[in-house]
Amino acid sequence: MNKDMNEKKAGLESLEVSHNIVIGQGVTFVGSISARGKAFINGMVSGEISADDLHVGKSGVIKGKIKSREMDIYGEIHEDVSCAEHVLIHSTGLINGKLIYGELEIEKGGRVTGSMNQTNTKLIRPR
Repeated sequence: MNKDMNEKKAGLESLEVSHNIVIGQGVTFVGSISARGKAFINGMVSGEISADDLHVGKSGVIKGKIKSREMDIYGEIHEDVSCAEHVLIHSTGLINGKLIYGELEIEKGGRVTGSMNQTNTKLIRPR
């Protein structure tokens, strides 16, 4: 196998760890998600999400309240967000709503529309 295939395979194997969820591109999920591990959102989610680590891919769109410890945003979030530690909004990322965070990093082109408040990280840890 070449290097790229090995890296992809390693990434897929890490997704098989329990307490994680993946919503793939083209998938629509309506309801609440609670993941003690990682949540990878590449499709459309309408509902609340509570996860230790949230990754929203470029094609990912979330319409609902979110609580997380860490967030890595390439796609869109439309609703209130509480992130206990670190939020990284990439150049393609958008948070539209109220953002409460411990630390915030926004790449050039990344957007936040709404209000932002930095807070004590111990107050908003996900369940």
